[in-house]
Amino acid sequence: MSAQERIWDIPGGIHPAERKELSNRTPIQQAPLPARLTLPLGQHIGAVAEPCVVVGERVRKGQKIAEATGFVSAPLHAPTSGTVSFIGPQPYPHVSGMLAPAIVIDSDGLDEWIELTPHPDYRHMDSAELLALIRDAGISGLGGAGFPTAVKLTARPTQKIHTLIINGTECEPYITADDLLMRERAAELVSGIDILVQLIQPEQVLIGIEDNKPEAIAAVGGACSERSYQVRVFPTKYPSGGEKQLIQILTGVEVPSGGLPADIGILCQNVGTCVAVHEAVVHGKPLISRITTLTGEALARPGNVEALLGTPVGELLEFAGLDRSKLNRLIMGGPMMGFTLPSLEVPLIKTANCLLASTAAELPPPPPALPCIRCGECAEACPASLLPQQLHFFALGQEHEQLKAHNLFDCIECGACAYVCPSSIPLVQYYRAAKAEIRELEQKQLKAEHSKQRFEQRQERLRRAEEQKEA
Repeated sequence: MSAQERIWDIPGGIHPAERKELSNRTPIQQAPLPARLTLPLGQHIGAVAEPCVVVGERVRKGQKIAEATGFVSAPLHAPTSGTVSFIGPQPYPHVSGMLAPAIVIDSDGLDEWIELTPHPDYRHMDSAELLALIRDAGISGLGGAGFPTAVKLTARPTQKIHTLIINGTECEPYITADDLLMRERAAELVSGIDILVQLIQPEQVLIGIEDNKPEAIAAVGGACSERSYQVRVFPTKYPSGGEKQLIQILTGVEVPSGGLPADIGILCQNVGTCVAVHEAVVHGKPLISRITTLTGEALARPGNVEALLGTPVGELLEFAGLDRSKLNRLIMGGPMMGFTLPSLEVPLIKTANCLLASTAAELPPPPPALPCIRCGECAEACPASLLPQQLHFFALGQEHEQLKAHNLFDCIECGACAYVCPSSIPLVQYYRAAKAEIRELEQKQLKAEHSKQRFEQRQERLRRAEEQKEA
C-alpha cells in the first residue's frame, strides 16, 4: 500500500454482532403508496420550515409545501399528489412521544408530478446556482443528524476545502441502506459526487467503505474507474462511520476539539446525500423519499425499501411482514445510536435510515445498573479518547465546568462505553442529559446578558434625555 493509499486506526471502538445479513440479501423494493402522509416541518437541524399551503389545497408530487425559514433550514415537498387535510401537531419520531408541527396530505392515488426542471448540463452553472438547486430540493444529511446540505456546502472565505470525503461506512449493526444503495445506484452516487466536486473544487476525493461490503466496494470502484476518486477500504469496527473518526481513518488528521472538519479543509457527505444531490440537479427532483432498512426478527421479510417521506412506520413494517406478537421494541436507527419509538403511527422522516423491529430475545433489556467499579473499559472503548467514567461522575454531580473541561461535547454518543460497561450503566443517557442542561443554562445566561445590555442602554438613553432637558 502506498503512502497515498494509507489508512489509519482510531482509538477504541468495538465489534458488536453486525446482523446485517438479515436485510442485505434482497434488492431495494419500492414501498407502497400510503393513503395518508404526515410531513413534520422540522426534519433537519435548524429552524423549522414554514407551511406555504393551506388546508384543503390540492398539491402535486414534488410541489413545495413548506419554505425554509432561515439560513440553517430546509424546505419540504409533497411526496405524492393529494389534498392537504391538516396542518398542526402530529406524532413525531422521538423517544418522548412528543407532538410536532406537521402537514398531513391525503393521497389521491394518482402520484401526479409537478413539471420538473432538470439540469443535466449543470457544469456551466456557477456555485450559487448549484447551491440554490440543492437548497430548494430540501436536501439534508441522510446519514446523520440531518444538517441542511446546502449550508454545509456553502463556501467560507477562510476555509479552502482540499479533501472531499464520501461516507459509505455504515458501521452501525443491522443497517444496510447505504450498502444496498452503493450496490444498486453506484452511477448515481458518482454523478452526485461529480456535482459536489464541481461545487467545491477539492484536490482529492476519498470514498470510505468498510471491508464488510464487498459488493458495494466493487460497484463503486467500477463506477469510479474513469475518475481520480479513491475508494478506500478499511477494517470493520464500530464507530468508524462517525464523521471525525472517518476523517482520522482516511487522512490521519484529527479534527480539533470543538472544531469542525472544514477547519482543517475537509468536507464529508453521506452516500445517500450524494444520490439526493444527483436527483435534485440532474433530474430536478426534490428530496421526497429515502432508502430505509426494515429489519429485526419480528419481521418475516426484512430488507430495504425506498419509501416516501411521511409514510407511517407501521405500514412499512406491515409491508415487511411484521409479527406484532413477537415485537418487543421498535427502534428508529440502529441498536447503538437509535431510539425506541413509542408508537407505530409516527412517520418516516429524512434521517430515518433504519426501522429495527426486535424481539425480546434479540435485544433483551439491560440488567439494573450497578455502581461504577472504575475498571477503565469504557475509556479503552471510547473512539474520541475521552474519560467516560469521569464524565459520568461529573454528570451525576452536575459539575458543568468539569464536564466542559473534560470535552463532553466531543462525545459522539456512539454508545461504545455503555456497550462494554460491566456495571450496565447507561452512560450515554447521562451525557445527553448533561449536554442539554449545559446548553439550557448557557442560553439562559445569554438571554440574561442581552436583557442586562438592553436595560443599561435604556438607562443611558434616559440619562441623556434628562441632561438635554436640563440644558
